[in-house]
Amino acid sequence: MEKEISSVMKVRFGDCDPVGHLNNVKYLEYMLNAREDHVESYYGFTYEEFMKKTGRTWIAVENNIAYLKEVLVNQKVKITSKTIEITDRLAKVEIQMKNLEGNIVYAILWVTVICFDVITRKSAVHPQEVRILFERSKVEISEKSFSDRVLYFRKQNKS
Repeated sequence: MEKEISSVMKVRFGDCDPVGHLNNVKYLEYMLNAREDHVESYYGFTYEEFMKKTGRTWIAVENNIAYLKEVLVNQKVKITSKTIEITDRLAKVEIQMKNLEGNIVYAILWVTVICFDVITRKSAVHPQEVRILFERSKVEISEKSFSDRVLYFRKQNKS
């Protein structure tokens, strides 16, 4: 099973500011859309299918993003995602936007989501099969705080 999933996207003109830099909010959009595609391609389900089958979905409860390098119009970027934490109710995903070679990180996003029951309108325990799937694909990272992770990539980008 693939633990770090990736896809390539082209930065569109309409998503950039007047000087040709990717707009900050568009980083989030590109990264979250890529994660949705990754879940479908590599885990075999869509969020819509999951909700219909289980009555549950995931709701973001925290986003941490750091913009490390500018991304320019028409540039192709590699977006990777991986699960870095999973508990009974919560999951944390790391999404990175990189150059195609993967040696420069333009942005890093940590998304913490909670499993949510759409009927009871309360948090819920992950279904066992989903918990097992995400546990199998979880990636251990050495930095345990977002600020330490950002610092790691800032240093990596300079070398």
